[in-house]
Amino acid sequence: QVLLVESGGGLVQAGGSLRLSCAASGGSFSNYYMGWFRQAPGKEREFVAHISRSGGTYHADSVKGRFTISRDNAKNTVYLQMNSLNPEDTAVYYCAAHLAPFAMPYTRQAAYSEWGQGTQVTVSS
Repeated sequence: QVLLVESGGGLVQAGGSLRLSCAASGGSFSNYYMGWFRQAPGKEREFVAHISRSGGTYHADSVKGRFTISRDNAKNTVYLQMNSLNPEDTAVYYCAAHLAPFAMPYTRQAAYSEWGQGTQVTVSS
């Protein structure tokens, strides 16, 4: 199992940027598929981005062109660079990890076995 700890959240004005980090420990990080999800108040948790073990990426349409997921295996860390933020991006952002090949689409929460505690991102208008 791997322990995931997110950081980098905070309050930012619309149009601003933030970079979230998710540090992993206790496992072989390079073997994990990684994802970012978010949950806004009163809404279901939704997929944001995914990065494979080899570095292939996929982003939700709602963030495509504004957010970028990346990973640094030497630092056991996955990042989410968020640009052009708007109030609709306000949510708790969660990092997720999965070791084995996916048994379902990686855009689904249930596809991931390990989760971080989340970091709050608030975008003011």
